[in-house]
Amino acid sequence: MSEQESRALKSRALDRVGRFQLAGEAQGPALVLSQALSFWGGLDIETGDIIDRSHPGLGQNVAAKILVMASGRGSSSSSSVLAEAIRRGTAPAGIILQRPDPILAVGAIVAEFLYDVSMPLVVCDIS
Repeated sequence: MSEQESRALKSRALDRVGRFQLAGEAQGPALVLSQALSFWGGLDIETGDIIDRSHPGLGQNVAAKILVMASGRGSSSSSSVLAEAIRRGTAPAGIILQRPDPILAVGAIVAEFLYDVSMPLVVCDIS
């Protein structure tokens, strides 16, 4: 990628406007997933590794990253998995979604309430 293309990409990224599902601040490298991830059965909460064998992100680590994906996937148990990963420090630093996800929002809210650890969750156009 040329320097000019890189600047254009950064400019487009900075022009995004999103809605917080859970407010906060986060920093970290982006981990962009091409498919939705179910935290229940898809994430190792001890390491932050993606363990879903059918997911293209298998083996990647979400810890301290800004996780970018269209939405979460699957089980309502993903809330408890995300909350526990936040408590352990193996969760993403923040999550950016294309569509609101109440299951992931509940996990982040519970972690903030129970453990006083926050993880922002933002919804915006990621295309």
